[in-house]
Amino acid sequence: MEGSDPRSWMWTEALDLVARAERMHRHMFRPQSSRGLRISCWEPPVDMFETEHEVIVMTTLPGVDPATITTSIDNGILEIFGRRSLPPELHSATIHRLELPQGLFERRLRVPPGAYREIRGVSMNGCLVVTLRKQKMSGEIG
Repeated sequence: MEGSDPRSWMWTEALDLVARAERMHRHMFRPQSSRGLRISCWEPPVDMFETEHEVIVMTTLPGVDPATITTSIDNGILEIFGRRSLPPELHSATIHRLELPQGLFERRLRVPPGAYREIRGVSMNGCLVVTLRKQKMSGEIG
């Protein structure tokens, strides 16, 4: 019986995993329109959470100096823009594996509707954590 042969289902599983990895790679490294220019950018993965008082966006950016990252919000779109570069001391190193994307990155996200009064970004455990404080509506206490 063909379905009970372990080599058959293991091979199918392996091919599915390779196809999924290729789709993820194409998505992460697709050309973006960065600051009006058509250049190659990568998109860091994000998580977004909403509480009663704020929206929190966690962006995975290990090795990126938070001081070099630009964040802005316009018409309900949060933009996170920056660059990951090899440290100067590694420029002459032999590269055996390079899996973390390098170069320009840009991530644009539609945030939940509302008015935000403050954008704050901090680095935490290899992530940029952007907090958007919600603007209190008139008559709201607290």
